[in-house]
Amino acid sequence: MYSELDACKQAAENKRIIREFVAAINHQDWEKLAQVVSPDFVRHSSAAGQPGIKSREDLIKFLSNEFTIFPDAHETIEDLIAEGQKVAARQRFTGTQTGPMGLFPASGKRMTATYLAIYRLEAGRIVEAWAEWDNLNGLIQLEHYVVPSQAIAVPEHTDEHSNKHEGIAD
Repeated sequence: MYSELDACKQAAENKRIIREFVAAINHQDWEKLAQVVSPDFVRHSSAAGQPGIKSREDLIKFLSNEFTIFPDAHETIEDLIAEGQKVAARQRFTGTQTGPMGLFPASGKRMTATYLAIYRLEAGRIVEAWAEWDNLNGLIQLEHYVVPSQAIAVPEHTDEHSNKHEGIAD
């Protein structure tokens, strides 16, 4: 029978694996990463676009490319919550964009992004992840996107009877 103590031990072990995973990324230690990620790993993310990551090798290529774009990239775990086979994480990414990122040239700007990830583990390895972050905020920080003015133009002409600006409702 699976006891509450067993569940606590499993949760602690799964969180340890996620910490090892993040440390391997930060050190670009792809051999260590291979020890904690299943060969048939899949990452789901609408923020990352398609074709997506459908294997451990795809993940290593993605992360290697990320370090080409952001050579000083660093990930930090802010929160970890584990239950059953899953670990939910709030993580922070920081890095300076010194390489081109798709259609965007190197900006030399530093970016900080918080993202949420849920990892599913089996037999001591990460087999699946869901990760989402705010791409628009990142593009703004890197100065690849300029926020349109938020100001609303107020007409100069006022209605002489109400002394209110035209076109503005109560």
